[in-house]
Amino acid sequence: MAVRRILVTGGAGFVGSTMALGLKAEYPGSQVIALDNLKRRGSELNLPRFKAADIYFVHGDIRNPEDLDADLLRPDLILECSAEPSVLAGYSSPGYVLQTNLVGTIHCLELARKTGADFVFLSSSRVYPIEAIKRLAYQETATRLELVEQTVPGASIEGIAETFPLEGVRSLYGATKLASELLIAEYADAYGLRTVINRCGVLTGPWQMGKVDQGVFALWMLAHYFERPLKYIGFGGRGKQVRDFLHVADLVDLVKLQLEGWQSVQGEVFNVGGGVDNSLSLLETTRLCQEITGRTIPIEGVPEERPGDIPIFITDSRKVKAKLGWQPQRNARQTLTDIYAWVDQQAEVLKAVL
Repeated sequence: MAVRRILVTGGAGFVGSTMALGLKAEYPGSQVIALDNLKRRGSELNLPRFKAADIYFVHGDIRNPEDLDADLLRPDLILECSAEPSVLAGYSSPGYVLQTNLVGTIHCLELARKTGADFVFLSSSRVYPIEAIKRLAYQETATRLELVEQTVPGASIEGIAETFPLEGVRSLYGATKLASELLIAEYADAYGLRTVINRCGVLTGPWQMGKVDQGVFALWMLAHYFERPLKYIGFGGRGKQVRDFLHVADLVDLVKLQLEGWQSVQGEVFNVGGGVDNSLSLLETTRLCQEITGRTIPIEGVPEERPGDIPIFITDSRKVKAKLGWQPQRNARQTLTDIYAWVDQQAEVLKAVL
């Protein structure tokens, strides 16, 4: 890859920092710049990691166009990882989510227009409408909900594909990501930018500061390690709701393939996730965390759902798999074990941060 200057926005966040460090390791001759406002607690822990890896850190905010100075940054590639990742935040802080996830994307696109940089955007599976997902056919087993054969276009036992209908309400968070996708397509057409959009499902792995509204698998492991109570929220309070997950290192592997094969992915939108094979219910996640940590914690059942909750989401990633030959390499046990090893190594620091 000929890229010399890589800008990772949201670069000190969980995904952004992993991406910055992974690309620097893969392309040591490139200059990697991580830009972040350090709003989220724990993001500051990545600054020593950047220094050790010779990654240049810029304390900036994509909501401020002056922080994206084209003459200073001069990127050949922009990897847009910055976002408020919480669906619930869209209900409590709509202005902040709109400014960060939509206006911020526009500022990043303006930087790409001025510099001619390639543009990789991390979107979300939340672009798909909530009620349409809730209406999907599924059955209940002893430990989970699972999809059965579907009659809706873009839906199958493999999950949700890129052709799933987009009509309907998807949360303000999801709307900002979909609106960003539309603007990216317009900028690409108007200014000849090379772009790719990855609609990611649940991403997880070491260095994720899991919270109730975002980062559920890391949250589950952190709670077991530090012996803090949890809740099964919604859908009867039994913990059978399901998400597929993707180890963040598998996402780094995919982006590397995309950068090496721009001609085959230019302008594409991909659903990116672990799929049926890499999916867990909360109940199944609890059992794995118990096995890995040797600890059992109290978990309360709360029957009522929160705004935006859905019972099951599985990402159908067959399009990107067929295009690039990519496959997730890390299963549930390995992913949760990786998180456990990180928590165990960083326990004293994390106890203070969390």
